[in-house]
Parts: sequence; C-alpha cells; structure tokens
Amino acid sequence: MMYEVRAVSFRYPAAAADALDRVDVQVPTGSFYAVLGPNGCGKTTLLRLLLGALEPRDGVVRYEGRPVSDWSRREMARRVGVVAQVEPLVFPVSVRELVGMGRYPHLGSWRPEGPVDRAAVERAMEVCDVADLAARPVDTLSGGERQRARLARALAQEPDTLVLDEPTASLDVAHEMGIFELLRDLADRGVTVLIVTHNINVAARYADRLLLLDAGRAAAEGEPSAVFTTDTLQRVYRWPLAVAAHPGEGPDAGAPQVIPLRGGGTP
Repeated sequence: MMYEVRAVSFRYPAAAADALDRVDVQVPTGSFYAVLGPNGCGKTTLLRLLLGALEPRDGVVRYEGRPVSDWSRREMARRVGVVAQVEPLVFPVSVRELVGMGRYPHLGSWRPEGPVDRAAVERAMEVCDVADLAARPVDTLSGGERQRARLARALAQEPDTLVLDEPTASLDVAHEMGIFELLRDLADRGVTVLIVTHNINVAARYADRLLLLDAGRAAAEGEPSAVFTTDTLQRVYRWPLAVAAHPGEGPDAGAPQVIPLRGGGTP
C-alpha cells in the first residue's frame, strides 16, 4: 500500500466535534483514489494528515509502510507532489519559474538546473498546456491557467505520488477533462494519484476507488459502483437524487453517475 490510514481521529483546537472520527483508508500503489463528500466533511483535513502537516490524535498514517512522522520533509517532497486548494502568491514569478520550483527537492538550495531538470519542466508544461505561458507572470493568469501551472510544478517534481485538493475547481470542461485524463494516464503508468474533488461524476468515471466522507466519518469506501448507491448518497448529500449508468462507449461506460432531482429539501 502507498498510503495506509488506521482508525485516525483528529480534532481542531476549540472545536466541538472531531474533524475526522476513526477513519480507515488504504490507497494501493499505482491507483487513482478519490476522496468525496460535502463541504466540511473532513476531506482537506485527511489530506493534511496524509502529508504530515497535521498529527492525528488517535490512529496512525503510514506512507509506504512507515509512519508519515518518520519521513523527513525533504524525503516526502521528493516522493509526493502536492497541489493544494489555496496557495497565496507571496512574490512575483513567471510560469517557468513556478514550474521549475518542482525540481527544488532534487536540486537543493544551490545546485543549478541541469538537462534532466529542464527536460522535466518542459514536459510538465507541455502536458498541462502552459508551455505558451512560460514567460507570463503568474499573477496575470486566469484562475484556470494558474491551476494548470501549479499542477505542472507538481509533475515537474516527477513524484511517485500525487496528492491534489480540488485541482480542477477553476477549469473549463475541456481542461478539467484533460486533467482527469492526464491523472488517469499517470496512474496507469504507476504513479499513485489521490485527489479530493467535488465533481463526483467525473471521479466515478476515472478513479479506481472512492472514499465518501460524511461529518468526519467514512460513509462508504470501495469501487464506484459500491459507493454510489442512492440511499448512501442521499443520506450524505441530503438531496434527492438518482443514480444511472454512464452511456458512453469508452472505458468509463457503465460508470455510476449521480442525477440531482428537483424538489430540494432533505430526502
């Protein structure tokens, strides 16, 4: 297993309830794993625990069999690429400079980029469709362009694992689907992909396994067809809905898709 979470609980200071309550997660190596759930259910907290930014109150989080707390920050930076949900820009940089930062864990503080580093940066910019923006200051980009540049930075790192928090939130349909296609391809080539997303239908079409959180607890976990049941989804999202099979002819044909129904209110 790439990630293993056992009976993990976490509560923020002064909070009335646990943000996570005895959650179990197993992310197989080379899989595409999606974490779903309503706002405030604990998705981002789980990611922060996986990355070692938070310490669990109870339970253990392991990466490749070792507790996350045993990994140095540099070791983790070389192995895990991260795209956070929010990231303030504290100083002006170009897109090329931002993407080049993905090589820092390999270069250290003083070593300049070599041919291998430059090639990794160029590949990442091409696959994320930001190569033509290389000279642009990041603070002049649209939200979608900036998000693609940040994903390119993570890919330039050439990580074994990618952890992404809402990476397609600001993207149009074409770029969102392109990112999911890219992540699926990376998983098929052995990169472990773990993503938090609100786009549950696209997640069900691309991910191998899903974790559905509700108020800090695991409401369901498994393959999309096992997680996407009408009763479970209505209970978690508190809205009437139907589940139907995706009609496409591609590899996602038959994937369960959620159709919210009109009427509102708690089902």
